[in-house]
Amino acid sequence: MRHYTVVGLPNTTPVELPAEVSRLIAAHAVFSGGWRHHELVKSLLPRPHIWLPIGGDMPALFAEYRAIRAPILVFASGDPLFFGIVRTIQTHDAAATLAVYPAFNSVQRLCAKLGQPYERVHNTSVHGRSWQQLDEALLRYEPLIAVLTDGVRTPAAIAQRLLDYQFSHYEMLVGEDLDDPHERLGRYSLTEAAQAEFLPLNCVLLRQISAPTRSWGLDDAAFVGLPGRPGMITKKAIRLLSLAQLGLAGKRVFWDVGFCTGSVAIEARRLFPQLAVVAFEQRPECKAILDTNARQLSAPGIRVVMGDFFAQDLAALPVPEAVFVGGHGGRLPELLARLDALLPPGGTVVLNAVLPESHDQFLVQAHALGWELPAPPQRVQLDEHNPIWVLTARKP
Repeated sequence: MRHYTVVGLPNTTPVELPAEVSRLIAAHAVFSGGWRHHELVKSLLPRPHIWLPIGGDMPALFAEYRAIRAPILVFASGDPLFFGIVRTIQTHDAAATLAVYPAFNSVQRLCAKLGQPYERVHNTSVHGRSWQQLDEALLRYEPLIAVLTDGVRTPAAIAQRLLDYQFSHYEMLVGEDLDDPHERLGRYSLTEAAQAEFLPLNCVLLRQISAPTRSWGLDDAAFVGLPGRPGMITKKAIRLLSLAQLGLAGKRVFWDVGFCTGSVAIEARRLFPQLAVVAFEQRPECKAILDTNARQLSAPGIRVVMGDFFAQDLAALPVPEAVFVGGHGGRLPELLARLDALLPPGGTVVLNAVLPESHDQFLVQAHALGWELPAPPQRVQLDEHNPIWVLTARKP
């Protein structure tokens, strides 16, 4: 069983470490960390020693670790328990034992320098990962959001994303090279931050400066529609009923098949921020419509898949736990059969059926697949429009 000692480093030169950590360094011969960490501590390391650099290939790194019989001391930035190497070790070497000696993390240091209490700060990271954590915090209207950045998702890129998706009720505070002689603290409007350049080592605090309006359900008029076909949208009442039938609160992945204007995908993304939303459509003009609606209505992070649904490699996509069928190209039984091969137990499908044959095909195929009907078909008619059946089935 391997043992790792993980030491968090402050961003100071020369680096100052507690006496206990200095004794641990002297007792080790194998060390690991980024090259920046090596520059900070190289004068403190015993000679000879082995240094295993941490890059992007974690499986290769842990293969090197497994080849070493001696205990390993790993250096990290700040607090290695905060979006740090400790979770990586637990993922790749679950049986290992750990001793952790943290320093302050960058968010703590930034808040201390700003005099900002941080018990209500919602911590997120886009460092080497997707926008999902940040998007989820924005969609939950968190008043204070800390963001760990990287060389691609910089403060400027973050500010531009907020502007693109109408999250203009935040200001941005940026700490650069904290505790270093080149330290800079800045407070910016999103427009200013989107145009600024920042030092590579930085972290961000987004602070709400006004209370945004929140609505449960978007009005149909808020959506840009399909040119010449204004009625081609899942109406608000039907949309909210369908989402309620899907039971999205405890689910992680949602598919909208035949998104058209994107109304169902956008509503789901806004109401259930934890969802990974995948939206399918074969009409090429709908991609720009969904993009426009998502930006105007603050629904970032929807994954769009264009083209014939039946020609897609569905196994390459996140496995859905809930599916809304907005279109099926006259191949509804085949579509449900494909979904049956993917859905986990408890997976739910909702169809809005206008035509009697779609209503009948859904019920017949659900029965043939052994699916349950957790709710009876619901017939809804809005104004002069044709009645719609909201049909729900669940894979047992």
